[in-house]
Amino acid sequence: MPPESTPDDGIADEATTTGPRHRVPGRPPATRGRRRKALLVTAWTAAGIVVLGGTGVGYLYFKLNGNLKSVDINQALGTDRPTKVDNGSENVLVLGSDTRSGSNRKLGGGTDDGTGRSDTAMIVHLYKGHQRASVVSIPRDTLVDRPECTDNKGVAHSPAPHSMFNEAYSTGGAACAVKTVESITGVRMDHYIEVDFSGFQKLVDDLGGVKVTTTKDIDDSRSHLDLQAGTHTLDGQQALGLVRTRHGVGDGSDLGRIQLQQAFIKALVNQVKNIGILTSPTKLVDLADTATKTVTTDSDLASVKNLASFAEGLKGISPSHMTMVTMPVEYDPYDPNRVLLEKTKAQLVWDALKNDKPIPASATKGSATGGATGVVSS
Repeated sequence: MPPESTPDDGIADEATTTGPRHRVPGRPPATRGRRRKALLVTAWTAAGIVVLGGTGVGYLYFKLNGNLKSVDINQALGTDRPTKVDNGSENVLVLGSDTRSGSNRKLGGGTDDGTGRSDTAMIVHLYKGHQRASVVSIPRDTLVDRPECTDNKGVAHSPAPHSMFNEAYSTGGAACAVKTVESITGVRMDHYIEVDFSGFQKLVDDLGGVKVTTTKDIDDSRSHLDLQAGTHTLDGQQALGLVRTRHGVGDGSDLGRIQLQQAFIKALVNQVKNIGILTSPTKLVDLADTATKTVTTDSDLASVKNLASFAEGLKGISPSHMTMVTMPVEYDPYDPNRVLLEKTKAQLVWDALKNDKPIPASATKGSATGGATGVVSS
């Protein structure tokens, strides 16, 4: 018999791997109810908003600079990292996070247990010339061998074989998450951007909402979302509901939710490009203020000037030039609530990123999905 599911409110997930594991052959996953937080804003979206504020001077510049938080990934990881491939491309690890306290708690982040969560992770590969990008989503339910890592307080954490991917962040923070991704992929992360979902709702509201089209009705009381099929301009609260929902679409798994998140990201990028915010100085300042409060970056990007320069190189990437895939995985036959890396197919993805090549279709064909493809389009 599969493990018994627990109640879920669709907001934030517990990261647990304990308990017996039972084979459930031929059965699709009935993903264990856990609590889930919101979607990250993609690297270029957050940075693209910030670059507009980077043209300011004086008080505004220092105010935005003071909003930014950073972590020194290079110092934390030292030389025990994949070799940097100098071919003009860049790889950015983008994480969504929450701490279940403060404003996050008010947004429904669950019990304040003093720990952080990172249940949304994407590798953003920027091709040479920064005119195209590939985005690889990493399911947080993937069982991986987490390497030994040291957190931002200097505390060393022993390796943890066969643990959930999102435990890396809750155990050792940003540096541990980066090290785990690099150990899985063999690809060096050039930058790190973390987006806290407490600012996500305000960011969407500051943008004036994000337009999406749903091809099916979505009704999920756990994520407080009720949308009929059709075109909608989602406000911040609705956007949070959309990127949280999984029970209202597909097979109810986290993989299906990833597909919704990817569709929403494209809509969000499109909204940022078409909003015309240069005509409204007040909106410009509000967006820049919210965006800089929402992100944590690696130390190389930790100033408005550097983040603006980085974003300037991304402005040519439109949704039509973005390829979005999910890391190739298969359902764990011993636990329907977990997935395992399909190593052969995943290696095709990592080789493509290393060599700055398009991800081949064969890399993701037949991989496990959540069945929510096409439910939402921008």
